[in-house]
Amino acid sequence: MQTILYARVSTADQTSAHQRTQAEAAGFKIDAVIADDGVSGVSTILAERPQGKRLFDMLRRGDVLVVRWVDRLGRSYADVTETIREFMRRGVIVRTVINNMTFDGATTDPVQMAVRDALIGFMAATAQAQGEATREAQKAGIAHARDRADAYRGRRPSFTREQFQTVRDRSELVGVSEIARETGLSRQTVYRILQSPADAEAALGRWEA
Repeated sequence: MQTILYARVSTADQTSAHQRTQAEAAGFKIDAVIADDGVSGVSTILAERPQGKRLFDMLRRGDVLVVRWVDRLGRSYADVTETIREFMRRGVIVRTVINNMTFDGATTDPVQMAVRDALIGFMAATAQAQGEATREAQKAGIAHARDRADAYRGRRPSFTREQFQTVRDRSELVGVSEIARETGLSRQTVYRILQSPADAEAALGRWEA
């Protein structure tokens, strides 16, 4: 009979050592640590992670699987609930460091079973909700960064690199109206390019980067 800590490390500020320290501080005596580094709980279910597969192979009846919380097993409601129930079917006891929850398939009392299953569902749903909130926050952060970058670059030029070059090349040969007809640009745009070609080229450069 062994006690195994499973740690999923998805970001740089998480470590398996930190999760083991938390578990031991909570009173768990850990025999081994199995960790998946740089793995998302949203996109990769436990059974498809390199060390997750190993976990399924090595756990036996009577063993204890310790996780910091159920979100280490996954961020999908269906994945988390099925994973915990599969381990219970195998006789593995699943315990969490946070809130000291225990999920034991040996329970036969109907009331205890109902409470256990309700807790599994609630905690799995919470893990998924947190995962979705994190994903939305990341999307919002990316959009904000993109908006800031766009603001720094200024207004997008109304002309292309090819049009800019045509204006420069033709300015010694024909007038503004002819250049406007050839390029499809407005006369005002042609004037702006000719009056300040360095600024026009810099604007193109910021948006081409």
